[in-house]
Amino acid sequence: MAQIYLGTGGFEFIETRKYWYIIGAAVMLACIVTIVFRGFTPGIEFVGGTQMQMPAAGAAGEIDPDEAGDVVSEAIDAEPSSTQLVGSGDAASVQIRMDTLTVAETDRVKSALFEEFQPLGVDGSPSEAAISDSAISASWGGEITQKAVIALVVFLVLVSVFIALYFEKWMAVAALAALVVDLTVTAGVYSMIGFEVTPATVIGLLTILGYSLYDTVVVFDKVKENTRGLLNLSRQTYGEAANLANNQTLMRSINTSLTSLLPVLGLLLIGAGLLGAGTLKDLALVQAIGITVGTASSIYIAVPVLVDLKMRDQEYRDQAARVHSRRGLARRGAGTASKEDEAPDTGDDEVLSSEVRKEKAYAAAASVPARTPKRSKSGASPSAKPAGKSSGTPTGKSSGKSSGRPSGKRGR
Repeated sequence: MAQIYLGTGGFEFIETRKYWYIIGAAVMLACIVTIVFRGFTPGIEFVGGTQMQMPAAGAAGEIDPDEAGDVVSEAIDAEPSSTQLVGSGDAASVQIRMDTLTVAETDRVKSALFEEFQPLGVDGSPSEAAISDSAISASWGGEITQKAVIALVVFLVLVSVFIALYFEKWMAVAALAALVVDLTVTAGVYSMIGFEVTPATVIGLLTILGYSLYDTVVVFDKVKENTRGLLNLSRQTYGEAANLANNQTLMRSINTSLTSLLPVLGLLLIGAGLLGAGTLKDLALVQAIGITVGTASSIYIAVPVLVDLKMRDQEYRDQAARVHSRRGLARRGAGTASKEDEAPDTGDDEVLSSEVRKEKAYAAAASVPARTPKRSKSGASPSAKPAGKSSGTPTGKSSGKSSGRPSGKRGR
């Protein structure tokens, strides 16, 4: 845990990315199959209908929602789409949703419910006025859906432009890949659980996209810092620098996720579970799923996809080859990697400049040819002494030429 907190855990997110791809693809496939064959449970806001609500307290005691549904079925000869208990304590009420009813059918249902349960009004006495009804048009839900789709498209376009300008194009592509995973998995889990899709669900879905993107941008910012000037260095590959960034931001991602999940779980357990607020349940569930999936996709999908995209560039492949070549020479020369082979802190301008100067010096030294003596055509070194010629040492025989010393005879 100390290593995770300090960012030195050294978890191999990049080396094991194929396994994460397989797991992510399997989860997405399961979610897509669920969405296709099971579909979603649209709320009354999207399909339209009539909703009735009455206090859960009746003259004979607490009203059971299932029994209220049976009474409605007998009154109009049709099953209600849903019956549930919302709220708690004195504010508890029974909510019944059904297809759109005529005025006569609505009156008949109200009369049947009052005769069977006699719900208590505000003054504590049975009153038919305590049963309220409302008609919802399906066109309203359609408008909400259309605006949500437009908002989603605009959001994705603006996000892509921002990341491409602030970071680079490959980071924008990787961020969108993570968002696709978040959307698919969240929608699939919602379909598996069978909760109704309401406008609150759509709002929560747009909220988690922003959260997922926020976490991805933080990790990408650390990747950008770690890979600054990387092409001029030969101590660390792009994948290793990105893996280090993942480790360095791992604790931040965990802390952010936990602090975000706590209030969401409070909404889900207390607001929806104890207080019975149905809207809070829809909003909190999609946020809880999205926060969890968004954090995982930022770590296991966004950064690995970015590494794969970057390694398509020849310059990064060449730089990785230089890194491996240098390490091979170090192992052959010293047996173990020296301290000089450790990755420098590229976030420090002075350190980066110093490392770039060193790399240029190493490259210049490596490009200078070795100063070895040239050999003649006969294979002898030019410094070798020629055979049969005087080496400068007297041999006792005159060469026929004066050596510059007096011989004791005068020349004529």
